[in-house]
Amino acid sequence: MTQLHKECFGILDKVFPMGREGLREIVPACFDCPDRRACLQAALQTEEGFELRSQALDRSSANGLVGRVRRWSEKKELSRLKKAREGETRWPWN
Repeated sequence: MTQLHKECFGILDKVFPMGREGLREIVPACFDCPDRRACLQAALQTEEGFELRSQALDRSSANGLVGRVRRWSEKKELSRLKKAREGETRWPWN
């Protein structure tokens, strides 16, 4: 069974655009959409979504050594997911 989605499905700049104050906002029309959660998740799996998540990590504060290691680990995970999405599933030890 094939699921049909709207044209805007998974497009970050359409479903989670930059607002007037420079912050991203959910479009009001998306609140009534039954696919909004899957749509936003799909948008975060795009190139722009990975960049958005990376920028959010860069802005977050890392308190102490544990915070810096956690942020580094999350950035590595984003990098690994991005490469896997591009088809590069190589590991550093291969």
